Amino acid sequence: MACIIRPVVADDFDQVYDFINALENHIFPKEKQLAIFLENLAHPKHIFLLAEINHQPVGFLSCHVQNLIHHGGLVGEIQEMFVDEKYRSQQIGKQLLDALKTLAKQNNLLQIEVTSGFKRVQAHAFYEREGFPHTHKKFVWKVEE
Repeated sequence: MACIIRPVVADDFDQVYDFINALENHIFPKEKQLAIFLENLAHPKHIFLLAEINHQPVGFLSCHVQNLIHHGGLVGEIQEMFVDEKYRSQQIGKQLLDALKTLAKQNNLLQIEVTSGFKRVQAHAFYEREGFPHTHKKFVWKVEE
C-alpha cells in the first residue's frame, strides 16, 4: 500500500505518543514524553519519519545519528519503529526503511543499526529481509529495577 513518508514535526506528538505506548504496551507519562520528544526532534542529525495514508498517520520511525569514533563517521541507530496493527504486512515498514536508507545516503551515514528485543521475532525477520543481518548482541545494565 502506497503511503506518504514525511518528516515528523512537533504537532505530531500526540500520534507519536500513542504509537510509542502501543509499541511498548505501556502508558508513559505524557508530559515527560513530550519533553523527550521535543529534545530529540530538535537534534539536527536525528531522523524522524511519519507514514501517512489519506492524511492519517499509520507508522513512525526514529533514528538517532551519532558521529562514532569506532566507525570513523556517522552511524544511525533506529530507536523506535512502529506500524499500526491495521496496516501491517502492507509494505509500510519497508517504505519507512527505504526513506531512511535514502536519507542515510544523502547525509553520508556509514551504516544504520537496529536493536530488537528477543520477543519481537516477526520484527527480526523483517529487518533481515530488508538487509540488516544479525551481527551483534546487546547487553544492558539497568541502574534501578
